[in-house]
Amino acid sequence: MISRMRNHRIASLFLVVPWLAAGAFHARAHAVTVAGASGNATADSRVKALYEAEWTWRVKELGDPDDDATSRTGYLPHVDAASQLRRQSYWNGKLAALNAIPAEQISKERINTAVFRAVLEAFVDQQKYRDYEAPFSSGGSFWAALAPRGGLDGVAEYRAYIARMRDIPRYFDEQVVNMRAGLERGFTPPRVSLDGRERSIAPFAVADAEQNPFYIPFQQMPPAISAADRAALQADARSVIAQVVAPAYAKLLPFVRDEYIAHARTTLAAEDLPDGKTYYRAKIREFTTLDLTPEDIHAIGLKEVARIDGEMQETVKKAGWTGDFGAFLVFLKTDPQFYAKSPYELIARATYIANKINGQLKYTLGLLPRYRFTIRPTPAAVAIFGAGGYGGLESCVMNTSNLPARPLYTLPALVLHECTPGHSLQAALALEGPNQPELRKNTYFSGYGEGWGLYSEWLGIGMGIYETSYDEFGRESYEMWRAARLVVDTGLHHMGWTRQQAIDYLSSRTALSDHEIATEVDRYISWPGQALAYKLGEMTIRRKRAEAEAKLGAKFDQRWFNDIILGLGAVPLPVLEQQLDAWTAGGGENPHAAQSLRRPAPH
Repeated sequence: MISRMRNHRIASLFLVVPWLAAGAFHARAHAVTVAGASGNATADSRVKALYEAEWTWRVKELGDPDDDATSRTGYLPHVDAASQLRRQSYWNGKLAALNAIPAEQISKERINTAVFRAVLEAFVDQQKYRDYEAPFSSGGSFWAALAPRGGLDGVAEYRAYIARMRDIPRYFDEQVVNMRAGLERGFTPPRVSLDGRERSIAPFAVADAEQNPFYIPFQQMPPAISAADRAALQADARSVIAQVVAPAYAKLLPFVRDEYIAHARTTLAAEDLPDGKTYYRAKIREFTTLDLTPEDIHAIGLKEVARIDGEMQETVKKAGWTGDFGAFLVFLKTDPQFYAKSPYELIARATYIANKINGQLKYTLGLLPRYRFTIRPTPAAVAIFGAGGYGGLESCVMNTSNLPARPLYTLPALVLHECTPGHSLQAALALEGPNQPELRKNTYFSGYGEGWGLYSEWLGIGMGIYETSYDEFGRESYEMWRAARLVVDTGLHHMGWTRQQAIDYLSSRTALSDHEIATEVDRYISWPGQALAYKLGEMTIRRKRAEAEAKLGAKFDQRWFNDIILGLGAVPLPVLEQQLDAWTAGGGENPHAAQSLRRPAPH
C-alpha cells in the first residue's frame, strides 16, 4: 500500500489515489549500502532523476501529499477516467525506464531503487485493474477522508481547506461516474460488507455548519490567527459548508444507498472479480511486498494459529480458569469487569498504558522522537464502523463507541500497536529523521509498517505492560487475530469461504467482541490482501531478531536492532531483511555511535 500518514489512518481503509488513502509517514534511512565505483554514478544519477521527476509530476497531478493540517493545496485531485488513463501511461513509462537501468550498476541508490520500483508496480497494478472504480470499502471512504479532525496550522492552510471544500461537488461527481462504471462491470466490494455504510455520509450532510464535522478545524483555530482573520475564515466556512459541502453530501447519500450498495455484487471472493485470480495475487504482492501464493499464506497461517493456540491454552490455566476454552471466551466477552463504563474511562486507561510504555522506551529504542501525540476518541462520524484504534503522527485515536465491544484486556496491545512504540511514535521518528528523497518521505508499505505495529505488541512483554493473565490473553488474542487473518483472507478470496465461516473461525479462537469480529470480516471481504501484511511483516522482524540474537550473543542490543528498522523507514520486506542481515554481519553496532548518544544500558 502506498499512502500518507500524519493526522489519521482512518481513511486508509480504501485505496484509490495514493495519498487520499491515508497511511504513511516520513521515512529515514540508516541503510547499509555498498560504495560504488565511479562508473556507477551514471546508473545512480539516472535512478535519482527518474524518482525526482516522478515525484514532481505526482505532486502536480495529485496535489500536495501533506495531510489536511499542513497542506496548502486548494483543490482535490481529478479522479475521472481520462486522468486515470494518463496516470497509467505515465507510471508504465517510468517503470519501463527504471527497469532499463542495469541493476548491477546501481550502488548508492539501491534502497531508493527498490522502494521506487515497488511504488511504481503498485501504481501500475492499481490503474490496470481500475481500483478507482471501487473507491470505498466497509471501513473507509473517500467522503470521510476529506474532513480533518483537528485545527490547522495557519491562515493559508485554512484558506486552502475552504477552497478544497468548494471543490467537493466536482470531486464527488467524478467518483460517482467511476462507481457506476465499476457497477456495470461487476467491480465493487461485496454488498454484504457495505450494508449500512451510507450512514457515515449523513453527519456531513448537516446544513448547520457548526454541527458538521467539516467545521471542527474552525473550532480549534490556533491563537496566532488574529481575531479578524478568525472571524472572516469562520464566516466563509459556515457559508461554504451550508451552501456547498452539505448539499454535495446530501446528493451523494441516496446514490450510495439506493444505487451503489443496492446493486453491489453478491459474491465475496476477490477471485470472482474480473481477472480475479491475477487481481488477488497483485493485491498480495502490493500489501506484503512478497511473492507468495494464496496456498503458501494459508499454510503459514494454519501453522501460526496452531502455535498461538497452544500459548493461549497455557495462559488460560495461569488465569486459574477450570472450564473449557469456549467458556473462557464467553466469560471474557460478557463479564462487566472487562469493559469501560464511560468513554473517559477507556481513554484514561489508554493514556495510563501509554505513559507506562514511555517509561520503558529508553530500554527499547536508542533514538527517541521529540514530537508528541495525543490520545483522543475516534471521530463520531466514522466510529460505528471503525476499528478499535488508529495511530498517526498528531494523535492516536481510541474508539469509544459501543463500549461493550471494546474490551479492556486488549487495550495494552492496542496502545502498543497504534500509539507507542507503534504507529504514532514510528511516524514521529520518521518525521524527525535526516533528509531523504520525497519519494521515501511519502511512501508506506503495509508489510513494514503493520509488521512493526504487531512486533510492538510483542515488545510489550519485555516492557512489563501486560499486568494480568487477562492482559496477556488479550495480547495473544490479538496475535491470533493477525495469524487467523492469513487463513481467513485466503479462505474468503481464494478458497470459497462464506462470511459466516470467517466469523466462526475468528469467534472460536479469539476474545474479540462479536461486533469487532463482524466489522473485521467485512473489512477483509471488501479489502482483499491488506490483512495479510501484519503477521507476515511481524514474522519477518522476529525471525531476523532471533537470527541476530543467536549470532551476536551478548553483543545483541535490542535498541540498535529496533533503531535499524525504524531508521530505514518504509521499505519492502525483502529490503528490510537484507539491511538487518547486513547489520548483524557487521557486528550489531550502534547506528548512532558517531553521534555519541548516551542511553541507559538495557535491563
